[in-house]
Amino acid sequence: MNTPRLTQLLRSPLFDEGGFLRREPLSDYRSVQRETGAPIGSSVSGADLIASVDARLDRRRFQDHHWSGTFWEYLDICAKQPGVVRNAYQRLYDAIMSQGSERYKVFKKEAIRYTFFSDPFDNGADAIFGLDFALMQLVDFLRSAAEGYGTDKRILLLHGPVGSSKSTIARLLKKGIENYSRTSDGAMYSFSWMLDEHCEVSASEHDPKLAATTHEFKCPMHEEPLVLIPREARADVLAKLNATFQSPYHNGKLKVFGDPDPFCRKVFEDLMAFYQGDWRKVMEHVKVRRIVLSEKDRVGIGTFQPKDEKNQDSTELTGDINYRKIAMYGSDSDPRAFNFDGELNIANRGICEFIEVLKLDVAFLYDLLGASQEHTIKPKKFAQTYIDEVILGHTNEPEYKRLQSNEMMEAFRDRTIKIDVPYNIRLDDEIRIYQKDFTSGKVRGVHIAPHTLEVAAMWAVLTRLEEPKKAGLGLMQKLKLYNGKSIPGYTEDSVRELKDEAHREGLGGISPRYIQDKISNAMVSRQAIEERCINPFMVLNEIESGLTHHSLINDENTRKRYRELLAVVKEEYEDIIKGEVQRAISADEDAIKRLCTNYIESVRAYTQKERVKNKYTGRDEEPDERLMRSIEEKIDIPDSRKDDFRQEIMNYIGALSLDGKKFEYNTNARLYRALELKLFEDQRDTIKLKNLVSSVVDDETQQKIDIVKQRLIKNFGYNETSATDVLNYVASIFARGDSKSR
Repeated sequence: MNTPRLTQLLRSPLFDEGGFLRREPLSDYRSVQRETGAPIGSSVSGADLIASVDARLDRRRFQDHHWSGTFWEYLDICAKQPGVVRNAYQRLYDAIMSQGSERYKVFKKEAIRYTFFSDPFDNGADAIFGLDFALMQLVDFLRSAAEGYGTDKRILLLHGPVGSSKSTIARLLKKGIENYSRTSDGAMYSFSWMLDEHCEVSASEHDPKLAATTHEFKCPMHEEPLVLIPREARADVLAKLNATFQSPYHNGKLKVFGDPDPFCRKVFEDLMAFYQGDWRKVMEHVKVRRIVLSEKDRVGIGTFQPKDEKNQDSTELTGDINYRKIAMYGSDSDPRAFNFDGELNIANRGICEFIEVLKLDVAFLYDLLGASQEHTIKPKKFAQTYIDEVILGHTNEPEYKRLQSNEMMEAFRDRTIKIDVPYNIRLDDEIRIYQKDFTSGKVRGVHIAPHTLEVAAMWAVLTRLEEPKKAGLGLMQKLKLYNGKSIPGYTEDSVRELKDEAHREGLGGISPRYIQDKISNAMVSRQAIEERCINPFMVLNEIESGLTHHSLINDENTRKRYRELLAVVKEEYEDIIKGEVQRAISADEDAIKRLCTNYIESVRAYTQKERVKNKYTGRDEEPDERLMRSIEEKIDIPDSRKDDFRQEIMNYIGALSLDGKKFEYNTNARLYRALELKLFEDQRDTIKLKNLVSSVVDDETQQKIDIVKQRLIKNFGYNETSATDVLNYVASIFARGDSKSR
C-alpha cells in the first residue's frame, strides 16, 4: 500500500484525534471506502482488509488491561474500587451474577436460569440446557463460599454420567471468570519486583543507599498486592476498605490471608534488610500491574489431567526445582531457583480444574486436602504457601462409587461437596442441544426434515426415565408431562410426585454424544447425499444399528429395552405426521369457516330450542344433529355430555361478546381441532390420498395433492423431498386401514 493511501486511511473515522482506534466498530469495510474516498468496486484491497481488522480492535482497552503503576497508585484504586481485593470465590460468584438471571416456576417449584450458563461469551457455543436445578446448587455453593460460610474450604465435585455436561460447566466457569477479569468491574491486580538483572538486592550505581531497579521480576503466583502489607497493619487497612465495600450480589467481606509466596517473601525480606526495616522504601521496588486471567497464558486458570503414573508426579501441581539456576544461586532451596509453575500455583486467585479427579494417584489427592481445607500447598523444600482459588473436579459414577468404598479416602470425601449433573429429562431442552449443532446455519446442503431432531431427542430422554409407578401411565405420557403437556387426571402436584419418586432419573440412559454421532452418520450417508435430505427414520435406523456395538451397553436386557423404546418413538412420530397431514389437508380457510358457521348456528338453535332456516329451501328445520355429533365425536365428546359442551361453547361466545371480542373459527382451540378433523374426514376421500401409493394418479387428484404438499412446505418446514416422503408414508398408513386420528 503506498504512503498517500496509508495516510488517507489513518485520517479515516477509524481513528480519533489522539490517534486512538475508535471503540465503535464500523459496519463494514465499504463504509471506510466511502469515508476515505477510495473507489467502491467488487474487488477487495489490502487496505480494506486492514480496515476490517482495525475496526474490531480497541487500543484503549488493551492499555487498560496492561495498566501498571506504583503501589501507592494501587492503594488509591483500592480506596475508590475496593472490589479489586475480592477473593476467588467472590469473583466467580459475581461473574455469574453479573450476567443476569430469570426466575420461573416449573411444577410449582421455583427455578432460576442463569444467563452465564447460556455462554454469552462465545455466542452460545457451550450453552447448557435443562440443568437449571443442578446449576442452582452450584451457584448456591459459590454464594456460600463468597459469604465465607465454610464452603470455600471444600472441593467442588461435579458428578454424573458421561456426556452430561460436567466438562462444559467447568469450561464455562473458566471462560466466564476470564471474561469477567477483562471488565472494569472484574479488574484485578498483581505486582512485580524491580531489582537488578540477577534478581539480587544490590546497591544502585547512582546511589548506594538505594537498591537497583533495572529489571522486572513478576510475582510467580499473581498474588494480591495487599499481601505485601505487614500482618500487624493489614487488618486496619481491610477494615477501612470493608467500610465502603458492598458487592451487589453477596454480603461477603474483603479478606487477605497468608504471607507472600516463597519467592516474593525472599525478595521482601532482603529489601527490608537492605533498607533497615523501612517498608515505604521497599514498596518503591513494587510495580503493580493489572492482570487478565487466561488459561492459555496460565494466569489464574489451571487445568490438571491424569496421565501415566510413571510420567507424572505431584510437582506438576506445586512446582519443581529449576536446576539451571542452582549454580547461579548456590542452593536448591533458594526460591529464585524454583519454578512456582505447578497448576495450583498458576491458578492462584482463579480456578483450577481437575479432569477426572478421582483417577488421580493418592499422592495427588493428598495435595488437595491442604489446598482445600487450609488453602495452602507445600512446594518441595519450602514452607506451606497460601493459595486463593476455586478447586473444581468432575468424575463419573463408577469412579465415585470406588471412592465411597475406599475407607482410606475418608478425609478426601469429607472435603468434597458433590453436585449431581444428570442428563436432561425434558424433551424441549434435549432438542435444543441438537439444534445447537445441527441448524441451517451450520448444516449446508442437507435439509433436516421436521421432527428429525425431535424423535432422536425423544428416544434419548425415554432411555433416561424410570418406569412410572402409577397404573395406566406409560413412559411416553410421562415424557410429555415432564415437558409441560397437560394430560387429563394429572396436575402439577402429581407430576412433581412423579419426579420425586424417581431418585435416579437422569443418571442413566443414553448420552447426547451417541445421538449426535448417529445424526452425523445419517447426514453423510449415501441416501442423504443423493436426496440432500435426512428424515427421522434415517436417524432412528442409525440409532438402532448402533445399539448392537454400543460400548456402554453390556446388558442384553437393556439393549432390548432400548429397541422397544424405538418402536414407541416411531408410533408417536406416526401420530405426529398424521396430524400434520390432516391439518394440511383441512387448511382450506373458507371451507373451515363455513363448517364452523353451520355448527355454531345449529348449536345456538339447539341450546335456544329454536329451528334453523334453510338458506336454500327457505324452510325452518331442526338443528343439524348429525353435523354437530360428527364434529363433537372428533374430540371424544360422548353423547351424554353433548348438551354441556354445546352450552359451554355458547357461554364462551357470550363472554367474548361482553368483552367486545369476536368469535372466530380458531378462537377456541378444542373446537378448532374438531373442525380440522371433520374437514379432513370430508376431504380425504375427494383427495384420494390412498392413490399416492399407486403409480396412477389422475390430474385432478395430483393437483389437490400438490396443494397439500405446498402447505406442508409453507406451514410445517418441509422441503419438496421430505414433504413427498411424508405424504407417501401417511398414504401407506391409510392404505392399510390405519387411519385413526390422534
